[in-house]
Amino acid sequence: MTSPIIHHVSVINRDSKLSYEFYHTILGLEFILKTVNQDDMEMYHLFFGDTTGRPGTEFSVFEMKTGVDKKYGTNSLERNIFAVPSVDSLYFWEKRLQQFGIFNCEVEDYNDTKILRFEDRDGVQLGLTPIKETAGEQHFPRTTDEIPVEHAILGIDSIHCRVRYAEATIRSFENFFGLKQKQKFTDNNYEVTILGKDDALFNQELHIFEDRTRNLEIMGSGGIQHIALNVKTDSELLAVEEKILNKNIHYSGITNREFFKSLYYRDPNSLLIEVATEEIDFKKPDISGLSYEEIPLYLPDFLEQRRSFIESKLK
Repeated sequence: MTSPIIHHVSVINRDSKLSYEFYHTILGLEFILKTVNQDDMEMYHLFFGDTTGRPGTEFSVFEMKTGVDKKYGTNSLERNIFAVPSVDSLYFWEKRLQQFGIFNCEVEDYNDTKILRFEDRDGVQLGLTPIKETAGEQHFPRTTDEIPVEHAILGIDSIHCRVRYAEATIRSFENFFGLKQKQKFTDNNYEVTILGKDDALFNQELHIFEDRTRNLEIMGSGGIQHIALNVKTDSELLAVEEKILNKNIHYSGITNREFFKSLYYRDPNSLLIEVATEEIDFKKPDISGLSYEEIPLYLPDFLEQRRSFIESKLK
């Protein structure tokens, strides 16, 4: 059975309702959960994915109404790439994005395949690419009257990371997660190293671009705040924690998020990495027929007693 490399991806937007409309209505992702950032309970945290909500398809949005916009640069989690069924799907999405006035770069060649790069309403850099099939893999995309199954988004294909010192990030991912170098190529004069592993869900990959010329990224709205890499069990999470401790890397400690257990650390190029367990423990609510405002706020048990206070701060 395949397991993901990328558990989920979390980005920052200005307005949770507009994020809901973009990712659920326009991109057609299943809406999984409306909750709060457990580290900042005045901030909405929305989860999207496939119809199962499984790791490898999860994409989450933090609402940050104030603060700076992201400033493009190196040492960044630069672009999230979704998997779609085929090259034909890219042309379907190119047309659909144009219909909604969404910036995109049209279908391009990229590393012996095709890619459609685009941005959400806040400038988060996204992309679509044909899935790299894994034998026997099942897909559970959400479909609509406007988005047929033959073109629906399946999950997360890859993350493009831009860093100053690629070898340091590559070695860290190899040592902590057992990823392997699959390929090296050049894209727009930047050397790119692809990391992956056997039997990964969607054949997921990390693409590491080495860029020593740009200034460092400034994180803000429109940026990818962190990626979560997948571990199957609590014992695997503890094994990663031990490797972090052996390297004397500052980290968050392990936290029970109720949905899963995880920890955070920064890699050698300061990329924010979460490590999350694959077992997901929540029941997706039925939101059929509800407007965004009517969707109930889900709170984990340890926050339920503070519901009135939390809801007052979200208004």
